Amino acid sequence: MDPDETSAYPGYFDATSEIPDIEEVRSHVPYTSVFLPIFYTVVFLTGVLGNLALMGALHFKRGSRRLIDIFIINLAASDFIFLVTLPLWVDKEASLGLWRTGSFLCKGSSYMISVNMHCNVLLLTCMSIDRYLAIMCPAASRKFRRRDCAYVVCASVWLLSCLLGLPTLLSRELILIGDKPYCAEKRATSFKLVWALVALILTFFAPLLSIMTCYFCIIRRLCVHYQQSGKHNKKLRKSIKIIFIVVTAFICSWLPFNTFKLLAIVSGLDKEIYISSATLQLGMEVSGPLAFTNSCITPFIYYIFDSYIRSAIVHCLCPCLKNYDFGISTETSDSHLTKALSNFIHAEDFARRRKRSVSL
Repeated sequence: MDPDETSAYPGYFDATSEIPDIEEVRSHVPYTSVFLPIFYTVVFLTGVLGNLALMGALHFKRGSRRLIDIFIINLAASDFIFLVTLPLWVDKEASLGLWRTGSFLCKGSSYMISVNMHCNVLLLTCMSIDRYLAIMCPAASRKFRRRDCAYVVCASVWLLSCLLGLPTLLSRELILIGDKPYCAEKRATSFKLVWALVALILTFFAPLLSIMTCYFCIIRRLCVHYQQSGKHNKKLRKSIKIIFIVVTAFICSWLPFNTFKLLAIVSGLDKEIYISSATLQLGMEVSGPLAFTNSCITPFIYYIFDSYIRSAIVHCLCPCLKNYDFGISTETSDSHLTKALSNFIHAEDFARRRKRSVSL
């Protein structure tokens, strides 16, 4: 099979990227065979340990579990499954692109990465919507924000993610070029490119727009609260900071790779738009590892900025310290935001009704 008829970047629906020739591989050997294996190993170790600690802490924590914890546990499980495939890609990068672990793991690991990449993005979207409902309309959303609804939503996300990963499972295969095995897929057809474009819009750009909209509305409400109350609440300022960091981490991790992915699909669909395959391949090779880091840093974001989760992890890892809270408040950022903004909204409604009654 001709190398130009295949796509080889690990675990993704690349559309147009190709297996590089020997000279091209040698030109950036230090990056692919030295830096990437080390980088993936660090991401694997820190991400697996972090997500295991996060899942264990929330699962075994005594007392009632927050609704948001159901989404966080599923997100951690998604990240964990995403990360356990990294040792295979460490071996792949260390061997200059050769796939030495067989056809089953080629298809299976690519499918797992695809499924959990979709699951990760969709769960983050669900969490942002849940936060929006909890903070912006706490009373009206009570009938929707229930544990059984959360479990149904999470199950639906996993099912949808499994379906969205099927194209990768069906197209990815072990290809022999001479006597060298590569985990790759055939060059995309027009139908496959259209499907990739639709899937990319539905599984990244639409969720990103939803996340940005939810957090923009929350921040705008906080700004109005600041202006009208005239108070500088440290917890509310911290909540804005958390929102900014979560959204920034999500965008910085995923936007570069999905931008190159979009360019690859568009250039494949419209022949008048020419983008060098070497440029696309290089862009994906640089931005792809950055996307992996999102699964690694998520537990640390929650540990640093969510006192509830920090307390749960500390008590899980050190049961002997369960009677100590280290000065950590049991009130979470979400609960504080909900209370503060709920009071603010009620005050607004009361003022509006009073003004209406006076005018009558």
